[in-house]
Amino acid sequence: MIKEIEIVCPPGQQEDDVALKKIAASSLNISPQKISAVHILKRSIDARGRKVIYRMQVQVYIDEPYAAEVYNVSYPDVKNAKPVLIIGAGPAGLFAALRCIELGLKPIILERGKDVKQRRRDLANINKQGIVNPESNYCFGEGGAGTYSDGKLYTRSTKRGDVNGVLKTFVAHGATPDIMVDARPHIGTNKLPQIITSIKDSILNAGGEVIFDAKVIGLLTESTKIKGVELATGDKLYADALILATGHSARDVFEMLHRQNILVESKPFALGVRIEHPQEIIDQAQYHCAVRDPNLPPSYYNLVEQVESRGVFSFCMCPGGIIAPCATEVDEIVVNGWSPSKRNNPFANSGTVVQVELADVKGSDNDPLKMLCFQQQIERLAFRAGGGKLVAPAQRMVDFVENRLSVDLPVSSYLPGTKSTMLNDILPGWICSRLRKALPAFGLKMKGYYTNEAILVGVESRTSSPVKIPRDKETLQHPQVAGLFPCGEGAGYAGGIISAAIDGINCASAVKNYLS
Repeated sequence: MIKEIEIVCPPGQQEDDVALKKIAASSLNISPQKISAVHILKRSIDARGRKVIYRMQVQVYIDEPYAAEVYNVSYPDVKNAKPVLIIGAGPAGLFAALRCIELGLKPIILERGKDVKQRRRDLANINKQGIVNPESNYCFGEGGAGTYSDGKLYTRSTKRGDVNGVLKTFVAHGATPDIMVDARPHIGTNKLPQIITSIKDSILNAGGEVIFDAKVIGLLTESTKIKGVELATGDKLYADALILATGHSARDVFEMLHRQNILVESKPFALGVRIEHPQEIIDQAQYHCAVRDPNLPPSYYNLVEQVESRGVFSFCMCPGGIIAPCATEVDEIVVNGWSPSKRNNPFANSGTVVQVELADVKGSDNDPLKMLCFQQQIERLAFRAGGGKLVAPAQRMVDFVENRLSVDLPVSSYLPGTKSTMLNDILPGWICSRLRKALPAFGLKMKGYYTNEAILVGVESRTSSPVKIPRDKETLQHPQVAGLFPCGEGAGYAGGIISAAIDGINCASAVKNYLS
């Protein structure tokens, strides 16, 4: 007999098989000896009461054997199958490739950046010397921006596709099975690169191709149909279908499409700063304690406030994390955050941003690149304010709200360094005014949040793409170019690793329908 129930346990017992059997037995009023296994379906932390507990939805196996699920993958050989070009080796591109293989198509991934191993050298140059390689950085390269942004797998996109299927694929390629049950699954930057490489190996072993240092500079079309692409090397590759999964930072791709008179559109995005606190402040507020229980993970938060009819919200919160320099050009500052799998760094950081609408930005709404240009302008202002070498402009939280220059700055995880700056010299006044009202309001919601121990680091500007590449809702093809499938975050149809992966899967299925 298998019964599904909810149980609760204190921290430290959430993975203790003997303890969970006793708790389940007590709930069902049976002997623990009758239970062969307690299989966890979902697990979350409940910190609403005075005592923090784990809540778990479980299956209890009573007088019945239990066999743990084995996560493995097997793909057909598509070496000689019909080719599909995929631009971009991020989550959307990689999962589109896996789905193509499952459907009997041969994926050929074109990635402008380098593989994981070679990419690490360029990231070291960014962090230690402030030198950006425009083709290989935190955004471009094997695995895309997700590879070094810690693998947060939480998503609200549950209606777009099979979230569990995506998670199982990650586990089959080396992720911990915990991501199948945790309410906020997370892989960790230290583990994600090897998983991405394993996914690439599956694609290659099945007969697909992954080509690095392959920058696409033009689409080849004939009678409004895709025929292939032209690379920066002058080489041309041909196929009847193309999945465009280049991510939200490939500005040259948006410009290329516009230059070729292929429709793109401006879209709203969000802009602000990345805020870093000592992790202990967040733990004390969220767990209602002086010192975090060692059996609990570093705590996270999610904050939102409506200010002057506009949302101000936290984004991509990284407990025990690090602020990273994510510029893709030599004269700009962009910050993001990541956490290792153990989330054991002493700081917590989160993007804190204000929604930017088309009407907020000067220029014609008919200019498809106006939001992109505005984003780039802010990033260049931040670079100049920092003084070069990716040193980031920064300000203490209360100093920012009270509009005064910080005399000094707290220690930060941002390796290139920070410089005390008036952030309102970089961010528009309508962004700053909303942030100044929101931050004290956040402090009322979460004790200790509003403090001068927190540092605001600028700028957080790549929350989503400032450009949308339109597509038909049914066929997922571009309305002007048959066989062109805009995909993922860069096209405006995803907002994280899971939603991007799902969109890649959906686009691959649409390609199969188109080619059939």
